Amino acid sequence: MKKIIGYRKLLGVTEKVTLQDLKTIYRNLMKDWHPDKFADNPEQQEEAEVKSKRIIEAYHFLVSISAERRLQELPEYTLTTSSSPIVDFDYKNETLLIKYLDGSSYEYFGVPKATYIKLVNAPSPARFARRHICTTFVYRKVDSVTEVAQQA
Repeated sequence: MKKIIGYRKLLGVTEKVTLQDLKTIYRNLMKDWHPDKFADNPEQQEEAEVKSKRIIEAYHFLVSISAERRLQELPEYTLTTSSSPIVDFDYKNETLLIKYLDGSSYEYFGVPKATYIKLVNAPSPARFARRHICTTFVYRKVDSVTEVAQQA
């Protein structure tokens, strides 16, 4: 959750922001912080590079967890979480990564450690996840490239 809150704060948006508004805010911030704008001042250019990378990262992350994106991917998500067994899961800093047999992986944010412990000890982790995680926490689909970057 800290990641989500930090990214929203960086872009100055709330959880109710639409994708169109998010895109507009992102473009305006990139105009303000584009490194080429500070070509005459190397110190400011370096700061702008760092800031613009953070803005890009925040934008892509917030797009991936947006309500519109989740609604668009809901049929695939429902099929995966209701019918595919869990192959593996990992927990770090209130973020739970669940990998399913069909090859899909999803990150769930703001998962309390107690919930993770219950998942580990559940007789059927997939059933526990369906009932207590999949419909409760903010999630996003993770591709293999993101997973590799996250684990590095």
